[in-house]
Amino acid sequence: GKLGIPCLVFDKTEFQNGSKILNQLKEDKTDAIALAGFLWLVPDYLIQAFPKHIYNIHPALLPEFGGKGFYGSKVHQAVLESGKPISGITIHEVNEKFDEGKILFQAACYCSPDDTAESLANKIHALEHKYYPVVLQKILQEKN
Repeated sequence: GKLGIPCLVFDKTEFQNGSKILNQLKEDKTDAIALAGFLWLVPDYLIQAFPKHIYNIHPALLPEFGGKGFYGSKVHQAVLESGKPISGITIHEVNEKFDEGKILFQAACYCSPDDTAESLANKIHALEHKYYPVVLQKILQEKN
């Protein structure tokens, strides 16, 4: 691309099959994978190739409000409908199930009575932008 950042484009079939992606990751000497807004289940071949080195950020406090179907505004709407006074973010390791990997970090924000899914999403995005890069950097420094 224009910024000189390597890019690999793939579809869901290629992702599930894996050889194209795994070969590229090995060629690039990848040692960790960070997901953000990634909605596909990560296949076993990738988890086995990078055990405890794939990370994701979830826009709610796990273990509640996680799993298949809990993404985007659906998560925020579920939190608001639950009446819980807080929501937040969860940074976790990725395993073979949606949002069930080891929790590494959480940060919370208050849900106000007049919050909508959109206003709560804005609060969550602020937490994501503030913490994800910092927490990932700390995790990667500790592993090296």
